[in-house]
Amino acid sequence: MQRWLSGARLPRSVSLGLGLPFARPARTALTVAAVVLGVTTVTFASGLATTVARYSTIADRNETAPIAVRALNPEFQQGTTTRSDEDIERLLRSLPGTRHVTAVLGKEVAVVGQTQAIPVVFLRGDRDEVGLKESLVEGRWLRGAGEVVVPSALLHERGIHIGDRLTLELDGHRTEVTVVGETMSASIGDPGLLTAWETLQRLDPQEPIANHEVMFEIAVTPGTGIPAYLASVRAADPGLNAWDNVGVNSFTVSMISLSTALSLMLGVVAALSVLNTVLLNVRERRRDLGMLKSIGMTPRQVVVMTVTSMAGLGLLGGLVGVPVGVLAYRFVVPLATSAAKVDVPLALLDVWQPGTLLLLAVTGAVIAVLGALVPARAAARLTIAEVLRTE
Repeated sequence: MQRWLSGARLPRSVSLGLGLPFARPARTALTVAAVVLGVTTVTFASGLATTVARYSTIADRNETAPIAVRALNPEFQQGTTTRSDEDIERLLRSLPGTRHVTAVLGKEVAVVGQTQAIPVVFLRGDRDEVGLKESLVEGRWLRGAGEVVVPSALLHERGIHIGDRLTLELDGHRTEVTVVGETMSASIGDPGLLTAWETLQRLDPQEPIANHEVMFEIAVTPGTGIPAYLASVRAADPGLNAWDNVGVNSFTVSMISLSTALSLMLGVVAALSVLNTVLLNVRERRRDLGMLKSIGMTPRQVVVMTVTSMAGLGLLGGLVGVPVGVLAYRFVVPLATSAAKVDVPLALLDVWQPGTLLLLAVTGAVIAVLGALVPARAAARLTIAEVLRTE
């Protein structure tokens, strides 16, 4: 291999470095395996962190519903408003900075053929803008009365399928609805059916609704400060409770932190394996290094030769580790979501772009270079007299 590389149009230090791993194939194989493990872990962890971050963005709806408003409940001896829920909605829409307003009402509704009642979330106003439409897994979003979208957890639990017709019953009144879509999560209280407000009117037009039972989810225009908007709501009607609905998902923070720590840990393990290999190679080739330096090889060329010997292995490990990491991700993440009985949109699993995969492949070479750099600099400092004193 060295004889063949000597004929290549490469700097001599580079061709010598590329040939070094072939002298110890078993050691080289172990080093490549360590790099593959490191790159596989980084690839898997980066995909998992991206998926969790996207899931959090969709589920938390911090951009589409950062503010929540509800009338104070007089039963808790709080001041309340005399406005109806429709009047409250009109008031909120009139405030400066309001972009979207969605009225949300949750009720336990019996379903004919089901032994337990099912939570049903009735949506009014800008229901297409509240951020639930983006979490669709299959089917389509609501278009009007008589249609429901079912969270995947409830769909699996109750054995419901898209296209099924359900009969809802409330206070002796019944109406039929059609399941038109499956969503990743209702994200409003317990998982429940999502439907238009008109479905409630069709189910029971006389159903009494207290103003404090309805929650309003609000999105503001760009540039509108949340604290200033909350103050304007309270000033407009002291009987309204308005709060910042933006939250930091602790699960997301934990998963991203775990993925980062796991990537760093396995990256360090791979780099240490490379360092160990280079130390052994340098120790075995002290005489060769002395001979090369005696005929004119500079310390910089020694570093280049030593680092090149590992950079090639790192690149090979990266090219192998990236597809292995992708395959591991494609197997583990759907398995985990299936175990949790939660279906996710395909967009959450499509986390890599060609440029990202290329960078991940180069990660193997970076790990190898970092692991080889310290012993390579030590090899460059070897003196000819010290190495060849017995010659």
